[in-house]
Amino acid sequence: MKLEFTKMQGAGNDYIYLDCRHSGVPADAAQWAALLSRRRFSVGADGLICIAPPQLSDGDATMVMFNADGSEGAMCGNGIRCVAEYLYTHGVQKELIELDTRQAGRKTLYRVGEHRWRAGMGRFSTRAADLPAVGLGAGPLLEVPLVAAGQSWQVSCVSMGNPHCVVFCNEAPPAGVQLADWGAAVENHPAFPQGINVEFVQAESPTSLTTTVWERGSGATLACGTGACAAAVVGVLRGICPRETPIDVRLPGGTLTVRVLQDDTVLLTGPAETVFDGYVEV
Repeated sequence: MKLEFTKMQGAGNDYIYLDCRHSGVPADAAQWAALLSRRRFSVGADGLICIAPPQLSDGDATMVMFNADGSEGAMCGNGIRCVAEYLYTHGVQKELIELDTRQAGRKTLYRVGEHRWRAGMGRFSTRAADLPAVGLGAGPLLEVPLVAAGQSWQVSCVSMGNPHCVVFCNEAPPAGVQLADWGAAVENHPAFPQGINVEFVQAESPTSLTTTVWERGSGATLACGTGACAAAVVGVLRGICPRETPIDVRLPGGTLTVRVLQDDTVLLTGPAETVFDGYVEV
């Protein structure tokens, strides 16, 4: 069958988007994600996102995301901004858009400029039960020891609706083969029975973090919105970064801006752009 899609990206974090508002999420969506995300062999992406009907009548849509390996993801900060941008350009011209997710609740998005949105990401948690994590204590999981890939790490674990393991580095964060080796080892560590996203972070200043990302189910990506939030949260909790102040998180694909508020809610601002529309046989 011929499948119509839109390719979108936020800071280089790219997904294939399907408008499923009238049809619902296809039964084969997970298989399509694994098939179509293969770079150089298909459309190529970090995964596939279905824009489905809202779960409640006062919502605008539901985001259902699948990673590049076909596993279903809980939340994507870049992806949800792109969903808002898609809706805005496809009949929902509102400055405030309410989006449901299957696992991370409702998110409110505000249009703050052309192709630019601010997402309310909700409250973070550093409790082991919310990740989940085992064998590291109940939490808060800040600077706890973890051995992986032959390295002894001090890691901090944060749930942003999906799980993150943040490692602050004294030098430039790893890239290439080193990122793949270290990221995969932490992602699949027994302490994280459902896997985990991994961020390596260097603090350039109290309001500027340089970060590389290894995403659960997708591998190395150019950006991760929830990962940028987790990096900023750990910076705040460790006293490196201030609350209530924009923190620029510089990723390989671009810069995202995070604010950690006094009530532990997090705001994420960044671009959301259409790359192209197309058809593909599946």
